[in-house]
Amino acid sequence: MKTILIDCDGVCLDWEEAFLVWMQHKGYTPAADYKQRYSIDRWFDFDKARGKTMVMEFNASAAMGFLPPLRDAQHYIKKLAEKDQYKFVAVTSMSSDPFAQKLRIQNLKKLFGRETFTEFHILGCGDDKDDILSELSSKYKGAYWVEDKIKNAEVGMSFGLKPLLMEHGHNMDYNGPATLVKDWEEIYSIITEKWRK
Repeated sequence: MKTILIDCDGVCLDWEEAFLVWMQHKGYTPAADYKQRYSIDRWFDFDKARGKTMVMEFNASAAMGFLPPLRDAQHYIKKLAEKDQYKFVAVTSMSSDPFAQKLRIQNLKKLFGRETFTEFHILGCGDDKDDILSELSSKYKGAYWVEDKIKNAEVGMSFGLKPLLMEHGHNMDYNGPATLVKDWEEIYSIITEKWRK
């Protein structure tokens, strides 16, 4: 079975846009250059504790059932699943709230197809992915691993996965060993060309 491991927020779902709208409804305005800042506390000039509290509240909310797809993710993930017969494994640090987790799964199935994902590994908000990536790298040796957080991309690489780092303002200057990609069209090209060789 051809399998691709993917993070969700910032990779196939536009978490940033949804969070921004949610925060604006609460009366908060981000810094002008927030797109270049990775941590949420820096988006709104909060202290770290308050930033984490806001993210945890959002990630445990009903919003998890309604996040939009990121860029061209919907088209190309469906194409990889339906035309090229790939299966996807979601690996996301979102929330330990079981209702939010169910909403995340429903959202992914609604956007990308009911049979596209074979597994969902939903960790607590901000949890490290080292253990689950170690486990999955044994099960899916040499699989592609799509992530937007540099540390997680490189952890996956250390376990033998092939990381593709989704470009955002906070990582666009990356020049490490993972492959930086702009969108799912580029990912599709990389994966399908290498598969044919």
